[in-house]
Amino acid sequence: MAETPPPRKKSSARFIDIAALAQVSPATVNRVLNDRGSVSATTREKVVRAAQQLAVPRLMPEVHRGLTRIDVVLARSQTPFFQRMDLALQRFMQLLDRRIVVHRHSFAPGDDERTADFIRRPPHPRHGLLLAVHDTPVLRAAVQQVSQQGVPVVTLMSDISDVLRLHYAGIDNLHAGRTAGHFMGRLAATKKGTGGRLLVLTNDLHFRAHRDRTAGFLDAVQEKFPALACLPITPCFDDPDQVFQAVDAALKQGDLAGIYHSGAGSAGIHQALQRHGCAGQVVWIGHELSDEHRRWLKLGGMDLVIDQDPDGQVLSGMQHLLFENKWLQQKPPAGPNEFRLFCAENLPSQPYLPRAALLLDK
Repeated sequence: MAETPPPRKKSSARFIDIAALAQVSPATVNRVLNDRGSVSATTREKVVRAAQQLAVPRLMPEVHRGLTRIDVVLARSQTPFFQRMDLALQRFMQLLDRRIVVHRHSFAPGDDERTADFIRRPPHPRHGLLLAVHDTPVLRAAVQQVSQQGVPVVTLMSDISDVLRLHYAGIDNLHAGRTAGHFMGRLAATKKGTGGRLLVLTNDLHFRAHRDRTAGFLDAVQEKFPALACLPITPCFDDPDQVFQAVDAALKQGDLAGIYHSGAGSAGIHQALQRHGCAGQVVWIGHELSDEHRRWLKLGGMDLVIDQDPDGQVLSGMQHLLFENKWLQQKPPAGPNEFRLFCAENLPSQPYLPRAALLLDK
């Protein structure tokens, strides 16, 4: 008499296995996976996550019901960096599920009260907040309030001090500034010798990013190159005219060994150096590989650019908010984004902004 073969084991997990992992009944697993009956959102998520963890080979039901709304709040700016960041947001939004709604808002950089009011009182339900704004008492209080109310907050590009937040999506600006100081000292020695004056320009010091960059730059120069004398920090608010006036005034007082600018408006530097006939003789280090910076690196007037990769920052910030709202299974990496260094010898082929493509070879 032939032996009865043992029952074939299923290669995938059974409802009872999923139920044990999710700590629910097999009947509940059946209702969730076959989309039958009423199950709470929390239980539905537990069952789906357990089935995914056990690698159940089937199409899973949706965990989400309704819309997930994310507010992106930016300081209004026409600088290449903010234009590139806005393009990155638009590209990322095209990849999202239709139930994820991203609202983009911009406010004048000095209008902290109005910005804070919007942060506190949005016109719709909010499930996440992505911010690139000033670090001031008014805005810190508003961000702290919504964070304590349970809204996940991610700061973008420039962090906000002493607030609860989910994540900071940006570079370590203190170390970026120290990197600029390190290269400034070494490059200045090749052009001007060991001593000389350094001009330090910045945007608006209400942005923590610019406070950290300039502080890091000054610390590195003072520690490593004490023979270099840093002039007082000059905020120019990304205005090329103010940048030109600052550089022009400094050059009228004597030679400069180097110029470090943590913000935008660099056309003023180029114009002032040209006017005084010292382009290429003064070490010039700045931030963001904009198309104008690319041109001046190529021509030899600029020496080094520290780029913070706005596309990577947007990706990091949005991933953390989507994970917090259960749209992603794997937690995104923590910690700051990496910054990149560019000189005349490693310029990428693609333009910073699309409309500049035809100007690259001019």
